[in-house]
Amino acid sequence: MDYFPVFLSVVYVIRNHEKHLEGILKNATMQLAPLVSDYELIVIDNASDDQSLIILKELANQTGLPNLQVYALTKEVDNGTASWVGLENSLGDFIAVIDPLTDDISFLPQMLDKAASGVEVVFARNTQKSRQNFLYEAAHTVFNGFYKVFSGVHLEKEAPQYRMLSKRVVNFILQHPQPAITYRHLPATGGFTRSNMEYCSPPLAPQAKRIGESIDRGIRLLISTTGAPMRLVTVLSLFGAAANLVYSLYVVAIGIFKTNVAPGWVSLSLQQSGMFFLISLVLLVLGEYMLHMTSLSNEGPLYHVGQEFTSVRMTRRGKLNVEEVTSSQFPSPEMAAKQLVQ
Repeated sequence: MDYFPVFLSVVYVIRNHEKHLEGILKNATMQLAPLVSDYELIVIDNASDDQSLIILKELANQTGLPNLQVYALTKEVDNGTASWVGLENSLGDFIAVIDPLTDDISFLPQMLDKAASGVEVVFARNTQKSRQNFLYEAAHTVFNGFYKVFSGVHLEKEAPQYRMLSKRVVNFILQHPQPAITYRHLPATGGFTRSNMEYCSPPLAPQAKRIGESIDRGIRLLISTTGAPMRLVTVLSLFGAAANLVYSLYVVAIGIFKTNVAPGWVSLSLQQSGMFFLISLVLLVLGEYMLHMTSLSNEGPLYHVGQEFTSVRMTRRGKLNVEEVTSSQFPSPEMAAKQLVQ
């Protein structure tokens, strides 16, 4: 394994991982200690309701793991927001975000090799992921397709969750008003040098994802990072105007060329139903957009850290601006006296 003289931060987001938690963190420590000169292991507890937090406190004591930082959230948030908690509290030259149940930390040296060579954003995608139900897979495919059309980025393939960012990229994201949201896509669209890598590793444990939360997160991301909703409104409005114009021309043509015009009950009904359908779609999109903007302006912080603690043992070397001076550099009292006499 190559050795890198850098300070590396690794962010783990966990929720109810008590069965695997101790093994995950011990394995991470074993992987990181010989890999880099300094490291910190940042664990975000996403409001676990099992014994995960108790295990983390035990691992942070005198006999536990070194360089461990734990941030316990008071309520559950989406994975991207929880990951950002770790990113904005990191100190490393490079920051890696890893899903402990899906991503393989043993692939980290290959990513770090890319980052050390000057690549500012390194993405890694595990081609062997946990299987989800058909409804979730279908919704996931549709969302990625829509997002690709409107933003030019296929999130699953071009901006997966497993990533390594330089500190410069994190500082850039911090300048945005909603960094916890833009963090998901911005590294792939911000103009940074990036590399997309793939590997194949079986997940540590199956992870069932909830489709309701995923749809809500997808709509939030789509509205916050693209102009797709308002673009859809304008397209529907333009189509409605064009349809009305075409229908008006049709009515005029019928009036000119037809002598025995039947009562226009059918045509009128079709016109009304079609227009009301378009208006309903426009109002639906506008309503969703306004609802989201209202929630952004009224809600408080996206997360709140309820507890924060670090390992008792820290292997990180203190970097102080103090020059170490040996005793040989100072004259003895006798020599000092002679110099004063002279």
